[in-house]
Amino acid sequence: MTQPTSVRRAPGQRPPLPDPLSAALHLASAGVPVLPLRRGKVPFGNCPACAGSACGDRPHMKAAGPCRCPRVCHGWAAATTDIAVITSAAWAPMWRTAAAVAYHPAGAGLTVVDLDDAAAVAWARATLPVTKTVPTTRGEHWIYRGAMGSSNGVRPGVDIKSAMAYARYLGPGTGTMTALPDAVRALAAKEPCSVRPAPCAVTVPAPARGGECRHRTPTYLDRGIAMAEQRITEAHSAVHATVYRTFLAVLSTHGRCGCLTDAHVGRLFAAAQAKGESLRHCTDAWTNARTALGM
Repeated sequence: MTQPTSVRRAPGQRPPLPDPLSAALHLASAGVPVLPLRRGKVPFGNCPACAGSACGDRPHMKAAGPCRCPRVCHGWAAATTDIAVITSAAWAPMWRTAAAVAYHPAGAGLTVVDLDDAAAVAWARATLPVTKTVPTTRGEHWIYRGAMGSSNGVRPGVDIKSAMAYARYLGPGTGTMTALPDAVRALAAKEPCSVRPAPCAVTVPAPARGGECRHRTPTYLDRGIAMAEQRITEAHSAVHATVYRTFLAVLSTHGRCGCLTDAHVGRLFAAAQAKGESLRHCTDAWTNARTALGM
């Protein structure tokens, strides 16, 4: 089966790729689930039927996976090999404006090691088994045969994209694809998280001495937590930064009166882990946000 890989490029120049729809049809015919991306390498936005993940596409929900909605509405879970869907009237407007095509690696039995810069590439060449490689704007995708859980930031400049993630298709690559090695699985194993986020214990700020709650009702706090979860869930790039900024905003607004509980913080951590963040990164981001606010 033909698998998504990448294009050999001349120094400083990338050969032109097929238009997104043509590339998508080629991949789908080879059994690789695809979805269109808009400018910025971001999936098209949610439709009303799937707003707030009502369709069950969230990774930590039992119903995770493609829903019955006919639109491209929730990233990796919308990826499909169904030619009738890909060429349907519902998808046509998105292909007309699509900037690229992405694929769901695990759906094709693949794992992508995303090397974001030259230092990460040098590390991979010295550490990982050789496999098919895909040049990217700043680094390379190393594609292995075999699926696993996805995880961001397993080491500086290195993300793993497989289950519940998508990778941008950049054309046919170079080299021979090899089996997913234990060395890659070990990168994610070092992280105390999995695709399905586990509950985590978090220390939250104590109430200010003699302070009075500014929120008056639980509704204000619950709405703020829900908005923060949504902000994290809808982040399609700069996830690390989005998680930190969201934690900072929540702590700035809700962190000093004592109403913020472990359950609230656990919801934020779960949203971040559902985007592939590790528990360690969540904890570091939370600690850094508290430090920045002098808590």
